[in-house]
Amino acid sequence: MDEQALLGLNPNADSDFRQRALAYFEQLKISPDAWQVCAEALAQRTYSDDHVKFFCFQVLEHQVKYKYSELTTVQQQLIRETLISWLQAQMLNPQPEKTFIRNKAAQVFALLFVTEYLTKWPKFFFDILSVVDLNPRGVDLYLRILMAIDSELVDRDVVHTSEEARRNTLIKDTMREQCIPNLVESWYQILQNYQFTNSEVTCQCLEVVGAYVSWIDLSLIANDRFINMLLGHMSIEVLREEACDCLFEVVNKGMDPVDKMKLVESLCQVLQSAGFFSIDQEEDVDFLARFSKLVNGMGQSLIVSWSKLIKNGDIKNAQEALQAIETKVALMLQLLIHEDDDISSNIIGFCYDYLHILKQLTVLSDQQKANVEAIMLAVMKKLTYDEEYNFENEGEDEAMFVEYRKQLKLLLDRLAQVSPELLLASVRRVFSSTLQNWQTTRFMEVEVAIRLLYMLAEALPVSHGAHFSGDVSKASALQDMMRTLVTSGVSSYQHTSVTLEFFETVVRYEKFFTVEPQHIPCVLMAFLDHRGLRHSSAKVRSRTAYLFSRFVKSLNKQMNPFIEDILNRIQDLLELSPPENGHQSLLSSDDQLFIYETAGVLIVNSEYPAERKQALMRNLLTPLMEKFKILLEKLMLAQDEERQASLADCLNHAVGFASRTSKAFSNKQTVKQCGCSEVYLDCLQTFLPALSCPLQKDILRSGVRTFLHRMIICLEEEVLPFIPSASEHMLKDCEAKDLQEFIPLINQITAKFKIQVSPFLQQMFMPLLHAIFEVLLRPAEENDQSAALEKQMLRRSYFAFLQTVTGSGMSEVIANQGAENVERVLVTVIQGAVEYPDPIAQKTCFIILSKLVELWGGKDGPVGFADFVYKHIVPACFLAPLKQTFDLADAQTVLALSECAVTLKTIHLKRGPECVQYLQQEYLPSLQVAPEIIQVFFQRAKP
Repeated sequence: MDEQALLGLNPNADSDFRQRALAYFEQLKISPDAWQVCAEALAQRTYSDDHVKFFCFQVLEHQVKYKYSELTTVQQQLIRETLISWLQAQMLNPQPEKTFIRNKAAQVFALLFVTEYLTKWPKFFFDILSVVDLNPRGVDLYLRILMAIDSELVDRDVVHTSEEARRNTLIKDTMREQCIPNLVESWYQILQNYQFTNSEVTCQCLEVVGAYVSWIDLSLIANDRFINMLLGHMSIEVLREEACDCLFEVVNKGMDPVDKMKLVESLCQVLQSAGFFSIDQEEDVDFLARFSKLVNGMGQSLIVSWSKLIKNGDIKNAQEALQAIETKVALMLQLLIHEDDDISSNIIGFCYDYLHILKQLTVLSDQQKANVEAIMLAVMKKLTYDEEYNFENEGEDEAMFVEYRKQLKLLLDRLAQVSPELLLASVRRVFSSTLQNWQTTRFMEVEVAIRLLYMLAEALPVSHGAHFSGDVSKASALQDMMRTLVTSGVSSYQHTSVTLEFFETVVRYEKFFTVEPQHIPCVLMAFLDHRGLRHSSAKVRSRTAYLFSRFVKSLNKQMNPFIEDILNRIQDLLELSPPENGHQSLLSSDDQLFIYETAGVLIVNSEYPAERKQALMRNLLTPLMEKFKILLEKLMLAQDEERQASLADCLNHAVGFASRTSKAFSNKQTVKQCGCSEVYLDCLQTFLPALSCPLQKDILRSGVRTFLHRMIICLEEEVLPFIPSASEHMLKDCEAKDLQEFIPLINQITAKFKIQVSPFLQQMFMPLLHAIFEVLLRPAEENDQSAALEKQMLRRSYFAFLQTVTGSGMSEVIANQGAENVERVLVTVIQGAVEYPDPIAQKTCFIILSKLVELWGGKDGPVGFADFVYKHIVPACFLAPLKQTFDLADAQTVLALSECAVTLKTIHLKRGPECVQYLQQEYLPSLQVAPEIIQVFFQRAKP
């Protein structure tokens, strides 16, 4: 072997050596016999370096996985002998191999097993067991091999082909017939021999039993001698976690419901008599987490048995199963309420399914009602944050608690299905007692009290949030709680979690304020002062900006008395913060978007006359326009690139804010009806000069383009005079991305205004196409994926533009470009339909061709178009599906094929028998299509 290359296997080797080692590995993989050198090195223990040994196993692994069928019988025998020789050597080694080498060896054994077990190596396990016997090193490797085999055969995370899946099924069936009882016996012997002397091997063996029990005959494991041993392991500290997991797998195994019930009950009796149900005596939380998972498995298994028995009409056994479930509820509750969230989380499945049973029962016993209440109290307690939760810098622990809270919410929703009255009464009791004394109560208790009220909105569902009508007792209870929330002063609580929960809840129950509008002023003040938008925490300010926007939108009819007051109070929050003033704004630019939208909503939905709305909108937008002009001048003079970027950002924010105010308009309240057209036209005139700024083009163009999109919707034809000059500027010095983003704007104008913009489109059609072609023809690096993708997206945009023009009844825009240009455009569409392996573009091209045939394909069509149909469009319909890249397993390609068929059908409709004659006598024979196939084609094509 290349000793110099092997030096690069060391993790500390320099990059040149590592590169050489990598190249050597690739070389050995390709070489037909290099693997034999590695096999020999392993069998004869030539190398002591761990990385070289690992490398040798990697080469063997590649050989077995990808090239095994190419080997001769003698070579295959050599690989088997090499592995057995290596295994024998392990029995004598003074030190065991490193774990990573043992694991890699096990993988190679497993790969060879799945390849050879059914044909050449049926005695695989007997050969290995005869080598390892009960030698601890041998046993360790034997167990690792078993886990690797299970991984190959059963692991659902490994994607197998259907052929591999069939092979794996056959291997498992054969193993069950031939060797599983012997393997189970070997596991029993290993456990018996090592349970007190070698915990590592014992735990490995328990893991193997747990893995295999899912697909072997359960009676081999679920018998007195095995179960008694596993239960014995539950009392040995170093083994009990693995024993718990192993028992869990036994319990989880699918089986007859009555047998499963008996198995679970016998396990529970032994565990209970051994004291395992006394949770409060146990201090080891890691073990309790596993034990909780086991109890969860037993509980869910009993519930599955109960469901099956009910379905089968076996009422007697179903009753027994229900009784067995009920006796586990006390233990379930102890685990659910445990202070460790992992322990609690592991039992939630059992708890959820138990509530599902109660939901199906017509009458609940007193004990069952008590259980429901106990679960409810446990959920309420466990929803509470602990002291360690870091609200300012949330990490992994905090994320896990958020996930755990989501699980508890599902339990709460299920509780509501079982007993909505009880849930409402319990939440009301907790909420009322907590908010009575919120000033002296810890933050986490106040937060959870408000959170529970918030959660009721989903737990007790109603249509369109109508919580305060319909069921009188429910509406009354929720109304009382909301009244308490907004009048108690709890919004002043000095903790971010409570503040946020307050605002989330008032927005969730916004319909309360239509019933009791007298509370709106105090809630608005909370939003606007130090409790909300001016809170010391940026996180609270940011979330409040969004929630305030939602609150105002949902209650816009109730806002009229407060509009001017609100607009005055948010004035400072609307200020555009230029980079040079060094002042840190209270809100980020993203948060300000919500405030501008809110201001727009207040003005547009007010009951003021149009003149007043216009004045208010002008007051809102004039400071933006003035600031924009000043900043644009500064940008033109700025030398430093960083300063240019920050000024451009600020200009972009100004355009974005103005754009966002326009979201307040609707079909019922248009810009015209509100008298605001002039204000937005002034904005357009202010913003458009930014398009001619040579600095920071990307960001400025992007902002103005978005504003134009909005104005096309809001101002309608009033925007048209601005479009030609805006388009001219946006087409200068274009990159692929600029064009890609500009084309949707032209599409929007074309689709909306159609014939009104025909002169403009005719004028800018070829300049736009020249810009597109120029970018598409630019040379790019062969492997530049990003450039290739940009060109593909631009090509799609170009075809989408042509589709919009033809689909909007504007084909004369193309027809009036002169014969040469028209032909060039049509040829690009034919290329798009046939030559580029992009089914989305192909589909669009066939839609364009179909439309053009419909418009121009008749007898009175443009001169020469009929020839073009037969020379180019008809062939395209056949050549595109014949391309190797035309993959009918792809959904988009199927759509492209469908449009291709529509195009042919349209040609036939427009040209009649002439089309059939051309296909039959000229085109299809030119493709060497046999006459009988042509005949079949036309028979199938008939409607």
